Amino acid sequence: MAGKYELYKDKAGEYRFRLKAGNGEPILASEGYKGKDGCENGIASVQKNGPLDERYERKESSNGKHFFMLKAGNHEVIGKSEMYESASSMENGIESVKKNSTTTNIDDQA
Repeated sequence: MAGKYELYKDKAGEYRFRLKAGNGEPILASEGYKGKDGCENGIASVQKNGPLDERYERKESSNGKHFFMLKAGNHEVIGKSEMYESASSMENGIESVKKNSTTTNIDDQA
Protein backbone atom coordinates (compact mmCIF):
# COMPACT_ATOMS: atom_id res chain seq x y z
CA MET A 1 0.00 0.00 0.00
CA ALA A 2 1.29 3.43 -0.91
CA GLY A 3 1.77 6.28 1.51
CA LYS A 4 -0.57 9.22 1.84
CA TYR A 5 -0.90 12.68 3.28
CA GLU A 6 -3.59 13.44 5.83
CA LEU A 7 -4.65 17.08 5.87
CA TYR A 8 -6.61 18.02 8.99
CA LYS A 9 -7.58 20.84 11.33
CA ASP A 10 -6.18 20.67 14.88
CA LYS A 11 -7.96 21.64 18.11
CA ALA A 12 -6.58 25.18 17.84
CA GLY A 13 -8.16 25.56 14.40
CA GLU A 14 -4.88 25.39 12.46
CA TYR A 15 -4.37 23.25 9.40
CA ARG A 16 -1.76 20.52 9.57
CA PHE A 17 -0.66 17.52 7.57
CA ARG A 18 1.07 14.28 8.32
CA LEU A 19 2.69 11.91 5.89
CA LYS A 20 1.90 8.28 6.56
CA ALA A 21 3.77 5.28 5.23
CA GLY A 22 1.97 2.48 3.42
CA ASN A 23 1.52 0.64 6.73
CA GLY A 24 -0.37 3.63 8.19
CA GLU A 25 2.44 4.77 10.50
CA PRO A 26 2.98 8.57 10.61
CA ILE A 27 6.50 9.41 9.39
CA LEU A 28 6.45 13.21 9.10
CA ALA A 29 4.32 15.91 10.75
CA SER A 30 3.91 19.54 9.76
CA GLU A 31 3.68 22.75 11.71
CA GLY A 32 0.34 24.52 12.02
CA TYR A 33 -0.87 26.72 9.18
CA LYS A 34 -3.48 29.50 9.47
CA GLY A 35 -4.98 28.71 6.06
CA LYS A 36 -5.65 25.53 4.14
CA ASP A 37 -3.74 26.88 1.11
CA GLY A 38 -0.59 27.23 3.22
CA CYS A 39 -0.95 23.64 4.36
CA GLU A 40 -1.40 22.47 0.76
CA ASN A 41 1.76 24.40 -0.17
CA GLY A 42 3.55 22.57 2.65
CA ILE A 43 2.52 19.23 1.16
CA ALA A 44 3.77 20.36 -2.25
CA SER A 45 7.08 21.33 -0.65
CA VAL A 46 7.45 17.86 0.92
CA GLN A 47 6.67 16.28 -2.46
CA LYS A 48 9.46 18.38 -4.01
CA ASN A 49 12.09 18.19 -1.24
CA GLY A 50 11.35 14.79 0.30
CA PRO A 51 13.44 12.73 -2.14
CA LEU A 52 16.56 14.92 -1.59
CA ASP A 53 18.92 13.64 1.11
CA GLU A 54 20.53 17.06 1.60
CA ARG A 55 17.16 18.44 2.82
CA TYR A 56 17.23 16.30 5.99
CA GLU A 57 18.70 17.61 9.21
CA ARG A 58 19.49 14.77 11.58
CA LYS A 59 19.31 15.65 15.29
CA GLU A 60 19.65 14.12 18.71
CA SER A 61 17.50 15.33 21.59
CA SER A 62 18.75 15.99 25.11
CA ASN A 63 17.36 12.60 26.21
CA GLY A 64 19.41 10.75 23.57
CA LYS A 65 16.57 10.07 21.13
CA HIS A 66 17.01 10.74 17.43
CA PHE A 67 14.79 12.71 15.08
CA PHE A 68 15.00 14.58 11.80
CA MET A 69 13.61 17.67 10.20
CA LEU A 70 12.88 18.07 6.51
CA LYS A 71 13.80 21.52 5.23
CA ALA A 72 12.99 23.38 2.04
CA GLY A 73 15.63 24.97 -0.17
CA ASN A 74 15.28 28.19 1.84
CA HIS A 75 16.11 26.22 5.04
CA GLU A 76 12.57 26.57 6.43
CA VAL A 77 11.39 23.47 8.32
CA ILE A 78 8.60 21.71 6.42
CA GLY A 79 8.12 18.75 8.72
CA LYS A 80 9.51 16.89 11.69
CA SER A 81 9.72 13.20 12.51
CA GLU A 82 8.80 11.32 15.63
CA MET A 83 11.50 10.41 18.17
CA TYR A 84 13.52 7.28 17.44
CA GLU A 85 15.46 5.13 19.89
CA SER A 86 18.44 4.74 17.56
CA ALA A 87 20.16 6.55 14.71
CA SER A 88 19.57 3.55 12.44
CA SER A 89 15.82 3.67 13.13
CA MET A 90 15.87 7.37 12.30
CA GLU A 91 17.65 6.63 9.00
CA ASN A 92 14.94 4.08 8.19
CA GLY A 93 12.39 6.83 8.85
CA ILE A 94 14.19 9.17 6.45
CA GLU A 95 14.22 6.46 3.77
CA SER A 96 10.50 5.96 4.27
CA VAL A 97 9.82 9.69 3.84
CA LYS A 98 11.98 9.72 0.69
CA LYS A 99 10.00 6.77 -0.69
CA ASN A 100 6.52 8.05 0.25
CA SER A 101 6.90 11.84 -0.10
CA THR A 102 6.10 12.02 -3.81
CA THR A 103 2.65 10.48 -3.41
CA THR A 104 -0.26 12.57 -4.66
CA ASN A 105 -2.71 10.68 -2.42
CA ILE A 106 -4.14 13.32 -0.05
CA ASP A 107 -6.83 12.45 2.48
CA ASP A 108 -8.47 15.84 3.12
CA GLN A 109 -10.11 15.63 6.54
CA ALA A 110 -10.44 19.39 6.98
